[in-house]
Amino acid sequence: MDRVSAFEEPLKKLLGGPTAKVMAEHLDLHTVGDLLHHYPRRYEERGRLTALTDLPLDEHVTVVAQVADARVLTFNGGRGKRLEVTLTDGHGRLQLVFFGHGVHKPHKDLLPGRRAMFAGKVSVFNRKMQLAHPTYQLLDAASVDDAEATEAVDAFAGKLLPIYPACKQLDSWRIAKAVDAVLPSAQEAVDPLPEALREGRGFTSLPEALLKIHRPATKADVAAARDRLKWDEAFVLQVALARRRYADTQLPAVARRPVPGGLLDAFDAKLPFTLTDGQQKVSKEIFDDLATEHPMHRLLQGEVGSGKTMVALRAMLAVVDAGGQAAMLAPTEVLAQQHHRSITEMMGELAEGGMLGGADQGTKVVLLTGSMGTAARRQALLDLVTGEAGVVIGTHALIEDKVKFHDLGLVVVDEQHRFGVEQRDALRSKGKQPPHLLVMTATPIPRTVAMTVFGDLETSVLDQLPAGRSPIASHVVPAKDKPHFLSRAWERVREEVENGHQAYVVCPRIGDDEDDPAKKKGKKAAEEEAATADKRPPLAVLEIAEQLAKGPLHGLRVEVLHGRMQPDDKDDVMRRFAAGDVDVLVATTVIEVGVNVPNATAMVIMDADRFGVSQLHQLRGRVGRGSAPGLCLLVTEAHEASPARARLSAVAATLDGFELSRIDLEERREGDVLGQAQSGVRSSLRVLSVIDDEEVIAAARQEAVAVVAADPDLEHLPELRTALDALLDKEREEYLDKG
Repeated sequence: MDRVSAFEEPLKKLLGGPTAKVMAEHLDLHTVGDLLHHYPRRYEERGRLTALTDLPLDEHVTVVAQVADARVLTFNGGRGKRLEVTLTDGHGRLQLVFFGHGVHKPHKDLLPGRRAMFAGKVSVFNRKMQLAHPTYQLLDAASVDDAEATEAVDAFAGKLLPIYPACKQLDSWRIAKAVDAVLPSAQEAVDPLPEALREGRGFTSLPEALLKIHRPATKADVAAARDRLKWDEAFVLQVALARRRYADTQLPAVARRPVPGGLLDAFDAKLPFTLTDGQQKVSKEIFDDLATEHPMHRLLQGEVGSGKTMVALRAMLAVVDAGGQAAMLAPTEVLAQQHHRSITEMMGELAEGGMLGGADQGTKVVLLTGSMGTAARRQALLDLVTGEAGVVIGTHALIEDKVKFHDLGLVVVDEQHRFGVEQRDALRSKGKQPPHLLVMTATPIPRTVAMTVFGDLETSVLDQLPAGRSPIASHVVPAKDKPHFLSRAWERVREEVENGHQAYVVCPRIGDDEDDPAKKKGKKAAEEEAATADKRPPLAVLEIAEQLAKGPLHGLRVEVLHGRMQPDDKDDVMRRFAAGDVDVLVATTVIEVGVNVPNATAMVIMDADRFGVSQLHQLRGRVGRGSAPGLCLLVTEAHEASPARARLSAVAATLDGFELSRIDLEERREGDVLGQAQSGVRSSLRVLSVIDDEEVIAAARQEAVAVVAADPDLEHLPELRTALDALLDKEREEYLDKG
């Protein structure tokens, strides 16, 4: 048998169609290799019960527990039946509920005192944790003829029970059975680690690691297997990134060195303040890169307001001095216009090169967006082609085929995570040779994630805030437990407005019919869901704006802003808000990036628990941008003991974005973070934790750099090549190429 093919065998052949179909559709597992790399999330010890007190809400869980009691209740005048079962782990309790025809079998099986594995989604109903319609497998035979239970007991006797990441359609124990069917193929695993590295670090072989992770006899087995498998993931990924960086060092680029007495010097001379030490240090890193004959690939991280734009602008001016052009790409029109405004203001007459009253060494700064009028657009395109415009700021419109540059030397991308890689690539192909690239983000990224996600970019960090920025006070407002806190919040907004300031109110949803989930679901499904969970749709901009204007903020100028408005209407509202003609702006997260209104001092975030930690931090960065202190109120109906509340308290407690990004990562698991940042690499991280495994990632990066330097094409490491090809199937290879 060919060494690779055992792993590429489709699951349908071994498991049968229905199971294979569910695995493909819901767990993205298609081949034997996929299933062998679907590792248990944790292990339960037989005879030990799961701690029921800290189960995560809204997640699919598997627990081992004992039945405390069970009772059948009738409702709807005796027409409906409901079975309620209480589970215990000796300390906490968990309620199960079964409806209708689903009551009979569990009522017979789940007698007080019996033990079983239960799988279902955790929700809260009447302030109690519950699982509705869980599946279960008994772990003790009630009688001799209970064949299924006997088999389950034999299968799991005295062992660690693997608990697999599962889904509603396929529980953990059915996945375990499927793994048993494919486990013999683990012997065929191709080992990607070079032999010297494996022996040097004392790792077990790959077949043995796969066997131990799925069917460990002891906890030591699990640890040995995880150590080995973590290394595989970290190493293969770092080799992919090291090869990218190596390939980039082989690309030619035009070195761009600033000219003494040019545009940059003139700009620095008129700055009313001195750069912070951080800005000077980062500028030096960038200028050193620009002076080389290979394209710069640098990621510039800095908190909202740390002065990234200033650093980027100085780099752009240096490139113009050296005879090139610089382009800045923003994710939205509003943001592009704002950058254009702030950059032309900062540059003054230096931005009017070739015009009356412009400075001698000035250049032209043009804006290019999709909604510009034809005449303005034609002029902007002409300025780019002739080289008249040294600096261009725009949206995706910059990437269109029609746009031609005279000599593109530097591309600055703002807010990387909103900007596709294909687009970066398209822009890069506009230069005669690949231009230098500077990527800016205000989302703080922990060092390990930077090494993993943006591993093909060098990283610079701006971590001081410029002088004159005000602190922001943040508070959690528990609307359900303490309604008077919410009334006080609206009073605070009024006070800010009376003192001549402005405020934002942020909601998770727009609130027109298009995004109403109840309309998409059937009425019956919606009712049943409501019966099993205290859920309401997220608060909506249009509804809240109306309530505020009629109620607590009556008499103030309240306006709305959301993503489905026409671009002109959006710009109009933003312009009036910036000019101070609107007191309170009720908006969705469209304001998250780059709306700069120094007079806005207060922000109320409704249903704050429905936003991620980093997102809340980004949003909060919109206030306190002037000299008056900022206030951010996080309104939530989340239960006091819930993880959501803990998360909000963490956001209220610190303004340190790096600290929060760690919490965010721990919360969301890396998958989403990597998935957000790059398609393709997400599913490859299974045991490696980007937060906890910093040493592994750093060590793997070092080894990878050494391997690639010695053998860039991996000619002498065919197994590693195979593993890379599996990681970077076509789409990912392209992804990393563009990344």
